[in-house]
Amino acid sequence: MHVGLDRLPELPQLQRLRSTRLGVLAHPASVDRELTHIAFVLERLGVRPRLFFGPEHGYGGEAQDMATVMSSVDARSRAPVVSLYGDRFEDLSPSAADLAKIDVLLIDLADVGARYYTFVWTALLALRAAHAAGVHVVVLDRPNPLGGAAESVEGATQAPGFLSFVGLEPVPIRHSLTVGELVALFARREGIPLGDVACGLQVVAVEGHRRGVLASGWDRPFVFPSPNMPTAETALVYPGGCLLEGTNLSEGRGTTRPFEIVGAPWLDGRDLAARLASTALPGFVARPLTFRPTFQKHAGKICGGVQIHVTDPRAFRPVATYVALIAFACRQQPEQFRFRTERYEYVDTIPAFDLLTGSAAARLAIAAGEDPLAIALEVSRADPAWPEVMREAQAAVAAC
Repeated sequence: MHVGLDRLPELPQLQRLRSTRLGVLAHPASVDRELTHIAFVLERLGVRPRLFFGPEHGYGGEAQDMATVMSSVDARSRAPVVSLYGDRFEDLSPSAADLAKIDVLLIDLADVGARYYTFVWTALLALRAAHAAGVHVVVLDRPNPLGGAAESVEGATQAPGFLSFVGLEPVPIRHSLTVGELVALFARREGIPLGDVACGLQVVAVEGHRRGVLASGWDRPFVFPSPNMPTAETALVYPGGCLLEGTNLSEGRGTTRPFEIVGAPWLDGRDLAARLASTALPGFVARPLTFRPTFQKHAGKICGGVQIHVTDPRAFRPVATYVALIAFACRQQPEQFRFRTERYEYVDTIPAFDLLTGSAAARLAIAAGEDPLAIALEVSRADPAWPEVMREAQAAVAAC
């Protein structure tokens, strides 16, 4: 398998990159098959970027979730490193002043296949701003670690009024597309030229990779793209595990297995595991445990809960599993459980759980005590129109 960065030395665009004013949007997982970071790959190829951009968590990947990232300077090249994750929604896009310094923007961001993982939306916002400024964009694509099969899609697209930085456009929770495919899809719909070397979009597609292959089947290591996405196993559970951010349950941040470990000081893990087993949802075992997070929710407190062990990655349905888990936790301790009401990803007026699931329906059903399995199956039901959208996205990349 050759990702976009692997293919860069053989591409006709290389000579232009050597002679143009270049910006690079990247993060720690922007590496080639030898695990060399894009900054060093470009240096080796005689390409010297004028500035770098970093998404959420930062160009170096040091920042925790939703932590403001400050701009800085690259220690090796002394080029500016511009943060695209600040205090305001406007900070998520490159400024006109920064875009005036470059002619081409090279984007290389690893994604994990869930709508609410923000890197794809940073890429789309960067494309929109670049196009408006007359800057050409090249996306170096990477495979989806959850695979690209249509039958793996989970969840409907968001209801009207529920778009946000954890879903800027209507997309299922588990979408089975790549960053390049999603960006090309919306570029085509918005009239941004595909394949245009002036101010349009080009996508350097992955070569030698079958869509159905998960990260466990890659011929290269999984490199963690953010602090709480350490392994490919984390990515498997994340489309469900991220829903915990909309509740007062710990999603395992501050432990060595974030998103796999779930709990709270008042939760009975054995009861929760038994209830999850009763659903007969496939591909996992919920193991009761206790843990003490070192930071974030319930830091320093002993929590009861479960660890989700995925036993069959292809059968496992993370969205259904975690929606059921959350509903059972609420049913077990309704006086202790609550949904998050604090500001979440630049939104003050809509509960985080609604932004993540794409509507208020699941939250209201859980609060009303409706059947957890029925709620889980409804939230995870795949959008029947999405396979056609996937074909549209793949065709857009082919046109690049």
